[in-house]
Amino acid sequence: MDIYEYVINLHMHTPYSDGYGSHTEIAAAAQRAGLDVVIVTDHNVWVNGPEGYHGEGEKRVLMLVGEEIHDQTRKPQKNHLLVFGADRGLGPFAKHPQRLIDAANEANALTFLAHPYDPPAPAFNQDDLSWVSWEVKNYTGIELWNGLSEFKSHLKGKLQGIYYAYNPAAIACGPSPQILKKWDELLNSGKRVVAIGGSDAHALPVNLGPLRRTLFPYEFHFKSINTHIFTSEPFNGQTAHDRRLVLDALRKGHAFVGYDLPASTRGFRFTAQGLGKNALSGDTIPASNGVTLQIKLPQRADIELRKDGAVLKTWQNSDIAAHITTEPGIYRVEVFTHYLSKRRGWIYSNPIYVR
Repeated sequence: MDIYEYVINLHMHTPYSDGYGSHTEIAAAAQRAGLDVVIVTDHNVWVNGPEGYHGEGEKRVLMLVGEEIHDQTRKPQKNHLLVFGADRGLGPFAKHPQRLIDAANEANALTFLAHPYDPPAPAFNQDDLSWVSWEVKNYTGIELWNGLSEFKSHLKGKLQGIYYAYNPAAIACGPSPQILKKWDELLNSGKRVVAIGGSDAHALPVNLGPLRRTLFPYEFHFKSINTHIFTSEPFNGQTAHDRRLVLDALRKGHAFVGYDLPASTRGFRFTAQGLGKNALSGDTIPASNGVTLQIKLPQRADIELRKDGAVLKTWQNSDIAAHITTEPGIYRVEVFTHYLSKRRGWIYSNPIYVR
């Protein structure tokens, strides 16, 4: 079966909420960064109009419009939910996370718990915006890696803020251990939870004394933490067709989170082969008669194969790996690379469910 890979940057904001770049400017930045798709998610507003292809020629980018919804009256704010594909605003349901998820499901939309671990940054008057209502059910997945949340986790004081504002490439190391642990707990409880990576891009102008700077221009975010999807047929340039492929891939978990700044993660594959059946990330495959799990990287790096959250096997400085199993479990892959003198998370696959 032919597989087609596309790169999405999702979770970003415009002046319709608290971002500083227009939809047109975002599309232009996405084209320069080489993205295939962007998903704009303004706070508590669904913007009708910008969805569709932007640009000319082979560098066109597909823009989809979702929404990031939360109860604006709650202090501090919690329970931000990303909604893709509803085609209408769902802000009236913001006070009740489960009702909001149910309303999104009725609209055949996707729901992802946004920045589930989002620590405070008191030096910059930033609150903890973590997800707290873990009793909810029937959501699509979680935002495993959020670029802005990770930045907040480094802000112990003003000096760190200045340093990272001028050295943004030094920030990203990987999803927080708290979220990785929570994801494994959810998966091990029997829930199918799709992981995505989001930039949370705002292009914020900041002033620190005489210093003036745009904190993470869109184009920088678009070259960093992305969600790569796999489709069984190629985009054809028609908005409705290609949007359906994007949403279907995300719904099925045919995706991985890639940190594309150190090196492009295009070309990563995590697949399984069993008796008469093949599987991608997000798929289920029977354990009977044995399953071969295969990992392929675009370049050499350190690979961890995890089963039910625990490290099962590792390969150092390799670009290909395989493991044969007859054991049911939830198998996923983490890949690490060295960049700017640190070992950093590079790739986080969605699971293959061996049953």
